[in-house]
Amino acid sequence: QVFLMDEPLSNLDAKLRVQTRGEIKKLQQEVGTTTVYVTHDQVEAMTMGDRIAVMNEGRLEQVGSPAELYEQPVNTFVAGFIGSPGMSFVPAERLGLEPVDETIGVRPEFARLWQDGMVGPFEGEVEYVEALGRETFVGVDGLVLQVEGRAAAQVGDTVRYGLVLDGLRRFDAKTGTALDR
Repeated sequence: QVFLMDEPLSNLDAKLRVQTRGEIKKLQQEVGTTTVYVTHDQVEAMTMGDRIAVMNEGRLEQVGSPAELYEQPVNTFVAGFIGSPGMSFVPAERLGLEPVDETIGVRPEFARLWQDGMVGPFEGEVEYVEALGRETFVGVDGLVLQVEGRAAAQVGDTVRYGLVLDGLRRFDAKTGTALDR
């Protein structure tokens, strides 16, 4: 027996959504049946799914566990859709790499204020700051930097930042297909 749930939480406020997600997941595990859960909310998919199918305009892009989709996206669509915020993309040349038909994808946890041992340093102007309490997201040069706690940076400031080499992903600039798989 398979249960189908089509956008069951779409009309709930944020707090109730979180609570109800937990209750649905618990109930599904207790019943021990397969549930097909349709949602446009990638956070719901990541927190509730054992396997996720990402679709784009009716086309299946990738199927896998939440970790597989997050860590090994097959293309820039999946990489930008999965994660909150999603992966940022920059031309390889901007990072000082030789001109190639390659786009570099960077998740916020691999883009940080400058520390030794990172790729860089780069300098850029702060475009926005999203303070979320235990972490802050800082938009710089089209990238999203993750800062633990509060960031002193404000819109318009110039900051030095770097990238963690192991966290960089390569994509074909023309097709968006992952080159690292």
